[in-house]
Amino acid sequence: MDNPILLNYSTHEGIVAFSSTRRGGCSKGTHASFNVNAYCGDDIDDLLENRRSLCHKLDIGIDRLIMPHQVHGVECRNIDEAFMKLSEEQRKEVLEGVDALSTQMHGVCIGVSTADCIPILLYDPEKCAVAAIHAGWRGTQKKVVVRMLDFMARHYGTDSRNVLALIGPGISMDCFEVGQEVYDAFAQAQFPMDSISRRYKDSHADDMTKWHINLWEANRILLMSHGVEEENIQVAGICTYQNDNLFFSARKHGVNSGRMLTAIMIK
Repeated sequence: MDNPILLNYSTHEGIVAFSSTRRGGCSKGTHASFNVNAYCGDDIDDLLENRRSLCHKLDIGIDRLIMPHQVHGVECRNIDEAFMKLSEEQRKEVLEGVDALSTQMHGVCIGVSTADCIPILLYDPEKCAVAAIHAGWRGTQKKVVVRMLDFMARHYGTDSRNVLALIGPGISMDCFEVGQEVYDAFAQAQFPMDSISRRYKDSHADDMTKWHINLWEANRILLMSHGVEEENIQVAGICTYQNDNLFFSARKHGVNSGRMLTAIMIK
């Protein structure tokens, strides 16, 4: 059995939090080698073997690794005892079109898949609740991380001032060139554009500039605006596009390539 190479995050005792790298799996081609996402064209046997090796490393059953089918939206789901009793097909239906998961269950690993989008992990030590959020530019612009903080408040009584947050590896502002329509979408959503955007010289035309968006900072600002203390936010600061030898990058390798998993679990 292969041994996945993980980027582990420093968290409270009793919490496991990590992002997977491309290394330590059996997938091939643009999915090489460690991919556990079932919606990016990988061979089913390879990705299942990768999932088994990850669960072996985490010391959990494969049925306790929970990942949604993301659609760049804001839908949140709570993973509880009722969910865990569902059949595989029922689980798949519940997780369809979902971009953020949370749970208070022990020994259940929840995670989101990314390849340049921004993964965010939350931990509420007061209520012993965790969350994993997929925030691409669309999810960030729609403020999915705020949706999850509100979701946790409703389900667990979470106070954002107690939340610890991690913004994982994703595309950096230097590499995230966008069109005017993306800039306008963020401006219309009342983001502080002076803080999250900058014009860069267009790499394809010397006499033009293009907007670049800082998704790390946009999500950090969202977290703080909703009550998360600045000192409780950790930013990995790793660009997946610049480090595509270690992390998957859809912008560099195309959408039919592997995905990294950023996940969290209460032991």
